[in-house]
Parts: sequence; structure tokens; C-alpha cells
Amino acid sequence: MVRQPAPVSRDAAAAALGLSRSTVVFHLDRLVGQGLLEVVTERRTGGPGAGRPSKLYRRAPQQIAVSLPDRQYELAGRLLATAVQEAEATGRSPRTILDRLARELGEDIGRASREAHPGPDGRPAVLDVLEDFGFEPQVTDPAIVLGNCPFHTLARQHTELVCGMNLCLLSGLLDGLDETGMTAQLDPAPDRCCVRLQPTP
Repeated sequence: MVRQPAPVSRDAAAAALGLSRSTVVFHLDRLVGQGLLEVVTERRTGGPGAGRPSKLYRRAPQQIAVSLPDRQYELAGRLLATAVQEAEATGRSPRTILDRLARELGEDIGRASREAHPGPDGRPAVLDVLEDFGFEPQVTDPAIVLGNCPFHTLARQHTELVCGMNLCLLSGLLDGLDETGMTAQLDPAPDRCCVRLQPTP
């Protein structure tokens, strides 16, 4: 269905898959509900008495990406591209600009999370926000270890640059959440994020 030049009918999908029409209808409607497909109606035959328009399916226009574990390469790409563009326009260091942009983004995410999901003390739980962002936080008293790096492949190839960006992002996130009890620190180790959240001294 994805590669078809025109929307596909239920009967055509059933024939192509070798499944019953009722089974295909069930799954097509589930995919519509998840936003993966969209429905269009169209008359497949003309003339008087042509009957009702047919219900047809085509791929939804939005981009959908699935990654396990969670990765945020598009986010990193936007930050890096913006930093390079600003550096070319201003002559300033791309690294300095990248760190500033990452911190500002983290602050924005923290503030938005605080406004959307205030916790009992007016702030969302740090663990919940980190989980939503794909960091897979684990409490190892008294620190929070991040079991997943959303920028894993980039961090392996460009460790200092990407881990520095990540540190600024998480520092900004804590600031945006108004979380004064934790501090983001670089603490690289295999098979986890290079940043650890430690209690503020």
C-alpha cells in the first residue's frame, strides 16, 4: 500500500495480502486510528446509479519513526545544523553556540513539562521527564544513572562534542524544571549515557 500510486480499496488490500476482507478492514481501520493511514472516498465507477463512493486508504503524510531504544538523532541534527548556520553568520565558535542552544532547548523542555504536568510541589518528577525523553533513568542512590543515550551512535563517533551537547541539554532541563536538588555531570561509561545526575552539593 505504501508504494501504490493511488489510494487502495479494502478489496484490493485483501486480495494482495491473501486475507479475508473482514480481517483487512479491521487492521486498516486500526492503522487509521493510529495515524499511519488516512481514508479518502472516491467513486470508482461513473454514470447514473454508480452507488456510494468507495472507502480507500493511503499512507498518512506525516513522518513516523520507531526506534528501540529511543533515539533523538533528528533533534541532534537540528541543533548541529543551527549551530553551524549561526557560526557562519556570526564568526563565533560552533561548539560554544551548540552548547548554548542545547541548554536553551533543555530549559524550554523543562518549562513546558512543568506547565503541562505539574507535580505535587508544582514540578513534574525529574524521572518522569527523563523517561519521556528516552533516557531510561535508574535511581542508584543517591544519583540518577541514565541507561540510554538518545544520541548513541553520534556520541560514539564524536564523543566530546555530543556528550558536551548532552550535558548542556540536561543541565538546561534541570533549570527549566526548577530542580535545584540535582546537578548534571559528565561520567562516561560503557552501555549508558555519558551524563549522570548527582545531588547538588
